[in-house]
Amino acid sequence: MPTLLTIFGIRFYFYLDEHLPIHVHVSCGGKKAKIALEPKIEVVYNHGLKEQEMKKAIDTCFIYSEDFIKEWHKRFG
Repeated sequence: MPTLLTIFGIRFYFYLDEHLPIHVHVSCGGKKAKIALEPKIEVVYNHGLKEQEMKKAIDTCFIYSEDFIKEWHKRFG
């Protein structure tokens, strides 16, 4: 699972066999979420991240979405 970024104790990563739509997985303290990057940034699911953690994760996706999407295309075409 390639890690894209770790910030605020939140890890952003892809699995090795990803699928569309473009998204990132997020983990923090054993809790997980999935955030779509396209067609728009939105939470696909949240399995336990607190509201403040999700806000930081979503805000980070807005800031780094271009970088995450470029990395997706490098890895998955």
